[in-house]
Amino acid sequence: MRIAVIEDNEALAQGIAFRLKDRGHAVDLLYDGTEADAFLSQEGADLVVLDLNLAGMDGLDVLRALRRRGDGTPVILLTARSETAERVAGLDAGADDYLTKPFEMDELEARLRAMARRKELEFSARDALGPLVFDRTSRQLLQDETPLDIPRKEIATLECLLERRGRIVSKAQLITHVYGTGSDAEDSAIEPHVSRLRKRLDPFGIKIKTARGLGYMLEIVDT
Repeated sequence: MRIAVIEDNEALAQGIAFRLKDRGHAVDLLYDGTEADAFLSQEGADLVVLDLNLAGMDGLDVLRALRRRGDGTPVILLTARSETAERVAGLDAGADDYLTKPFEMDELEARLRAMARRKELEFSARDALGPLVFDRTSRQLLQDETPLDIPRKEIATLECLLERRGRIVSKAQLITHVYGTGSDAEDSAIEPHVSRLRKRLDPFGIKIKTARGLGYMLEIVDT
């Protein structure tokens, strides 16, 4: 599950991200409403945790823009405001649920699970890849529950491609995921990892397609 956490309180955002990553989910952190709107329109997510009080665009504007695009991604609002009118405005704008600060992480996680069930999303730490399974918690690729021997950087490459499955992933995005934010690694550094990973996955009908000049895309071939 790929979850976008949009919250201007960095300590809270990091805390939420830590909890969700510990459960095996991919998390994108955004602290500004304008940046969040651009991210959701270009990248998307499976679930969104959205604070109302944001710099740039506020949370309600981000939500309204999301719904105007016809995007039905489940959204839970976070708000420090207790007034009924604010909660009603959020729900009327298209939010699926809301949570008033301060809150317990257990409750946030339970609300996200409930939203995932309503939308028939798989809120789990595992992704099926043809005959293989990727376990996000252990960061292992399994065949019949047996881990395949794949180096760490190739696993990180697969993880990034899987988070954006069906979409083109740029070399810059892969570099950031594999080497970390701010890395000075050249784009070409990712090419050997993609090449070796492609050879490992090809026998299982899992393809890494090259979009020349743009990046790569993960594709499962029906057999």
